[in-house]
Amino acid sequence: MNDAIKPGPETPSQAGLPELSVVVPTFNERDNVTVLYRRLEATLSGIAWEVVFVDDNSPDGTWEVVRGLARRDSRVRCVRRIGRRGLSGACIEGILASSGPYAAVIDADLQHDETQLPKMVALLRTGETELVVGSRYVEGGSADSFNKQRAGASQLATEVARRVLKVEVADPMSGFFMIRRDRFEQLAPELSTQGFKILLDVIATAQGKLRAIEIPYTFGSRQHGESKLDSMVALDFLGLVLAKLTHDVVSLRFLLFAMVGGTGLVVHLTALFIAHEILQMPFAEAQAIGALVAMTSNFILNNFLTYRDQRLKGFAILRGLLLFYLVCGVGLLANVGVAFAVFDQEPIWWLAGAAGALMGVVWNYAMSGLFVWRKR
Repeated sequence: MNDAIKPGPETPSQAGLPELSVVVPTFNERDNVTVLYRRLEATLSGIAWEVVFVDDNSPDGTWEVVRGLARRDSRVRCVRRIGRRGLSGACIEGILASSGPYAAVIDADLQHDETQLPKMVALLRTGETELVVGSRYVEGGSADSFNKQRAGASQLATEVARRVLKVEVADPMSGFFMIRRDRFEQLAPELSTQGFKILLDVIATAQGKLRAIEIPYTFGSRQHGESKLDSMVALDFLGLVLAKLTHDVVSLRFLLFAMVGGTGLVVHLTALFIAHEILQMPFAEAQAIGALVAMTSNFILNNFLTYRDQRLKGFAILRGLLLFYLVCGVGLLANVGVAFAVFDQEPIWWLAGAAGALMGVVWNYAMSGLFVWRKR
């Protein structure tokens, strides 16, 4: 373990600014960061470079290892994020905090081929391209390390991106690329900080105005740690596609919140039936129990699904649940108030009910984001 935090003798600061900034998003990559640093040091020996590790407050202390590297080499920088999660957001923050005219994104899991970085720099230097993508799906590239399930999911997502978003890149799902930082800064305000597919977001946001070249590389096998991708990545991908198709008018988070609200109605009616019909409780008490059970169910699902990147843990769960009860209580009053107002103007029960329900879900969503799952 001591070897992981002793990168060797100090390297003197290079004169002037770096030409290349390598951005590395990390989460629980303690065993990999020093190995990657050593590889970058060997590969980029003829290039002025820096590496910016953006760590999402890893429980394994990845940021401590990076700080150890930074004390010995001024080219190493550490951005430790607290209260924020997500690969895309980490990449955006890292690139915007970088100094070089060229910025590369590479994973810390050692699956990307860092030896391609000098070739990428050379291509950007010519001025003929603004983006160089490390591609697994052009001639000479390979993703043989993928298992059958992951390979199928990657190919499906790639096909959807190319057909739906009109992305003309063979591997828009790649996490290994290099871009001119000035062009990235122009696109950054329109990029999503959620999810994992930052390259797809960049290409889709540019709407064909970003000159790109793909170079082949072989996707390697993870050496240490666990993949940061989980079963919910499909939702992130769907959300990104939906956002780009609607020019960010439709939010997947809002749709998930509304969907959870729909399941809450089922939970409410089920609890009401059990309490009133089976346990023979008075209707008022049964209705209150149904509402309480539904709100609790909604909170749990939203914490797990809708706000999984800001998931509450420990004591914060109880505090968040109480705030959610309060928010939903006010939302119910807003629901009823709007419904009565609409019914007075136009006595159509379903229209008034729908207007009230929409008001309720919008209120609950807005206030939940502000008070329950607010970013810290």
